[in-house]
Amino acid sequence: MHKIEIVKLEGSVIFENVPTENTRTQQPIISVRDLTKVFGEDPEKALALHRSGRSKQEIYKETGATLALDGVSFEVMPGETFVLMGLSGSGKSTLLRCINRLIDPTEGEIRIDGENIVGMSQEELRTTRRRKLGMIFQSFALLPHRTILDNVAFGLEIQGIPVDERHKKAEEVLQMVGLGGYGASMPGELSGGMKQRVGLARALTSDPDILLMDEAFSALDPLIRRDMQDELLDLQQRLGKTIIFVTHDLDEALKLGDRIALMKDGAIVQIGTPEEILTNPENAYVEKFVADVDLTRVLSASDVMRHAEPVAQCTAGPRVALHLMEEHDIPGIFVVTRQRLLRGRVTLDDAVEAVKKGKQITDILITDIPIVAPDASLSDIISLIVQSPYPVAVADDTGRLKGVISRGAILAALARKGEDINATA
Repeated sequence: MHKIEIVKLEGSVIFENVPTENTRTQQPIISVRDLTKVFGEDPEKALALHRSGRSKQEIYKETGATLALDGVSFEVMPGETFVLMGLSGSGKSTLLRCINRLIDPTEGEIRIDGENIVGMSQEELRTTRRRKLGMIFQSFALLPHRTILDNVAFGLEIQGIPVDERHKKAEEVLQMVGLGGYGASMPGELSGGMKQRVGLARALTSDPDILLMDEAFSALDPLIRRDMQDELLDLQQRLGKTIIFVTHDLDEALKLGDRIALMKDGAIVQIGTPEEILTNPENAYVEKFVADVDLTRVLSASDVMRHAEPVAQCTAGPRVALHLMEEHDIPGIFVVTRQRLLRGRVTLDDAVEAVKKGKQITDILITDIPIVAPDASLSDIISLIVQSPYPVAVADDTGRLKGVISRGAILAALARKGEDINATA
C-alpha cells in the first residue's frame, strides 16, 4: 500500500511525485509451508492429538503443551509489505520469530530466497540473518551506554566492518530516518519515537532484503505512531524492502499492508488485500474483526471513479467544448491530448465567454485542478474534493486521464459497499 501524493497541474507540468506501481518478480522471497509450532515437553503427543481432532484447549489440558502455530502456509513477494494481524495469542509474533528462527518450528519449512532455513546450521543461519534479515521489536532494545551512532552501527561492528566505514554508513541511514546530527547523543536523551527511528536505522544499516517488524510502533503515543507509519511508507517507497509487519491494530494493518494475513488460534483464517479483507470477509470471525472499519480508508480512486466522458481535445476550439457541455448538460469538461494526457479543465461560462471574444481553448484552460493516482485512498480524495470547486481527475503515472470522481460517486460507492458487507451478516 503506497503513500499517495495529491498533486495539481501547474502550467505544462503534468505530474510530480505520483508513485508508480511496485514492480515485483513472480518468485516469492519468503515461502512458508505447513509451519507448526508446539510449546511443551512432548510435541509429538500433542501433534498426534491434534491430528485426531482434539482442540487446542483439549491438547493443553491433556499434555500441558500449547499448539502455537497450526499448519501455517503463505508466500511473500519481493518488495511487499505483508501484515500479520490478530488478537493477542493468535500466534502472529511466534510466526514472525520462526521466520528468522529465534523460535525453532516443530514441523514445516521456511524458505528464504529458495533456501530452507529450518535445516540450516547455526553458522549458516547467522550468515542469513546478517545478510538478509533485519529485526525491529516493540521494545527499542538500544544499548544504553553507547551513542546513537554506535547503536546504529552495531550490526556492522559484529560483522567486523572497520569503524570509519560503519560510522559512515550509520550516519547515512540516520539521515534517511530523520535523525541526522543525533549520532553523538545517548539513548536516554531521545524520545520514544526517536528511539524507534534508531531501531529502524539499526535494522537498515546492514541493508537487509527483509525487515521483520514485531509490533514495532505499539509502544508509541498515537500521534508519534502515525508519524512512524508515514515514515515507514516513505522509506518503503524509496528502498523497496520486503517487510513482514506484526500488529493487532487493524487501522495500522490497513494503512501499511499490501496484503494482510488475519490469524486466530495459530492459524491463518484469511489472506487478502485490505479491500478484500474488508469487503469480502470469508467467515464470521473476519467479519466481526473488521465490522467497525471506516471504508473511506480502504476504498481507492479506482473503486469510485467513472469514465471521463466526454473530453475535449487540446486542438479543439471553445465552440466544440461548449457544444459537448451543452449536449451532455455538464458545467465543465476535461481537456486532453490525443494520447489522453490531461492538460486541464474548461468551464461552461468560460467557454461561452471565449466564443464571444474569439479566444482559444488554451486561453481559458484551468490547470490548477485536483488530481489523484488510481490507488489514492478515499479519505484523501474526500478532503481534496471538499476544498475544490471541480471534480477530482484520476490519472496514471504518465499523466493519462483514467477517470473522474464526483461527490455523488463517493456517496454511492460507500452506500454500495456498506450494503455488500451487511448482506454477508
